[in-house]
Amino acid sequence: MFTRLIAPAFASALALAAPAGAMDLTELTDAERAQFRAEVRAYLMENPEVILQAVEQMQNNQAQAQMQADFDLVSANADAIFDDGYSWVGGNPDGDITLVEFLDYRCGYCKRAHGEVAKLLETDGNIKLIVKEFPILGEQSMLASRFAVATKQVAGGDAYKQLNDALMAFNGEVSMPALRRLGESFDLDVAAIEAEMGSDAVAQEIATTRALAEKLQITGTPTFVMQDEMLRGYLPYDQMMALVEEKRG
Repeated sequence: MFTRLIAPAFASALALAAPAGAMDLTELTDAERAQFRAEVRAYLMENPEVILQAVEQMQNNQAQAQMQADFDLVSANADAIFDDGYSWVGGNPDGDITLVEFLDYRCGYCKRAHGEVAKLLETDGNIKLIVKEFPILGEQSMLASRFAVATKQVAGGDAYKQLNDALMAFNGEVSMPALRRLGESFDLDVAAIEAEMGSDAVAQEIATTRALAEKLQITGTPTFVMQDEMLRGYLPYDQMMALVEEKRG
């Protein structure tokens, strides 16, 4: 990785090594250019920290550019993110902070984040949670999401929440027999849910969320949106709480 960073950082290192306005490199002769390169090389060999400074600056610039790009993406797609009309809403629906989660039931980091998010909602009490089904890890992920969405449409939000918790705690193979057992454990109408799984409404909800994720350039789970900021990847409770306080501040 370091080798890949050296080439683009070298131009920054040249800027640090050479005095501003010292010369126009495009007007140098071949001999002058060779001498300049030799002097720059000698300088960098004597001051290798310049390369490290250039790499650090380049990484900071890239991070800032990505953050700004994410802000712009969230702003441009705010209605679809925060008010799509179908995603499950939990926590405090009137909370002053909104947290949106794109999840996959087969994602290990989503399973880890599930408990952290639950702790955040319980501890804070003023956070609205929106869950978006984003199955990207194969057929079992899709099967689990279709069952979850169908449960929401047939039995409502409370049943969806129970199933969502159960699927996040589930570590076996996702199959229809396993899903039926989960549904039966909550006294759900499993036959009606299974019939709904193949409906256009279930397919449309998952497809719409996938299209939104593509617009947001989301390629992995979990991905969160907190207010105006995209959070790509797993975050522990302490970091999420710090971000909540930052948003309020």
